[in-house]
Amino acid sequence: MLIMNLELSKEFGARVRKLRNVLGLSQEELAEKAGVHRTYIGMIERGEKNITLSNIEKIASALGVSVDKLFKKD
Repeated sequence: MLIMNLELSKEFGARVRKLRNVLGLSQEELAEKAGVHRTYIGMIERGEKNITLSNIEKIASALGVSVDKLFKKD
């Protein structure tokens, strides 16, 4: 179970990083738009943090995408 959660966290973080990079945003810029700390964005992108639903929604909004877009594989 822990391994699956870690893999999911890493996949989710990779999608956040990819969308952030497509928009040309730094971690700091994304964090500011989402109302979270920059280090939190870095931890999410590396799959180190178990993100809450409310923060998923904040990040999706800051990236200009729907929540489900953050979970879809390209």
